[in-house]
Amino acid sequence: MIPPEASTHFGFETVTPEEKTRRVRQVFESVAPRYDLMNDLMSFGLHRVWKSFLGAIGPAHPAPRILDLASGTGDLVQILRRRYGPQAELIASDINPIMLDRGRARRNPPARPHASLYVQADAEQLPFPSGHFDLVTLAFGLRNMTHPDKALGEIHRVLRVGGSVLILEFSHAKGQVLRRLYDAYSFAILPRLGRWIARDESSYRYLAESIRRHPDQETLKRMMRESGLARVDYFNLCQGIVALHRGYRL
Repeated sequence: MIPPEASTHFGFETVTPEEKTRRVRQVFESVAPRYDLMNDLMSFGLHRVWKSFLGAIGPAHPAPRILDLASGTGDLVQILRRRYGPQAELIASDINPIMLDRGRARRNPPARPHASLYVQADAEQLPFPSGHFDLVTLAFGLRNMTHPDKALGEIHRVLRVGGSVLILEFSHAKGQVLRRLYDAYSFAILPRLGRWIARDESSYRYLAESIRRHPDQETLKRMMRESGLARVDYFNLCQGIVALHRGYRL
């Protein structure tokens, strides 16, 4: 039995931190080839709307320095590039090299080889100087991190004074009826989609379980404050199925 102080969760399983890191890496290596298609199918295309909302409420800045964490295949990179233009310094970072390579290939075509910089890095140990970024974004990645509190602390560290973070993540739906419907969809439909489309039922079962284990809106708000972030608030999207949290370094 794993002692509580030396354990974390992988979906509904209790595992060591090292085991979670290894298994999350395996999940995203497995789903990478059909990741974008599955995102569209699972969310009925709404993930693009949610990410566009994040891009729309980003701070006004003529030439921001932006770090997109858990960037994956780079959907949010494209949205941020459209919002801020070529003058923005935009770094896409992910711990998984396969996902990062797919994002680089999609978003940096040969005609624009230096459109964005892609850096493989662990969000819990970022290789960037303190106080460097005007904006840090993180979409649907926090719940997969082994130590989310460490990632939040690193986000606070790399933000400049006055800089902000936007965290988009699945959260806790409002209302019992919606929660029941969402649970039925998550645990009955998503794994089957994973089996039929991505040839990987277990990875999508984990992803559904990870959503249920993720902190609710108020708990994540408290965690962000404990990391040093200030003026933390959030927006519920689709009745709380997704929440966008915002915080600042003051």
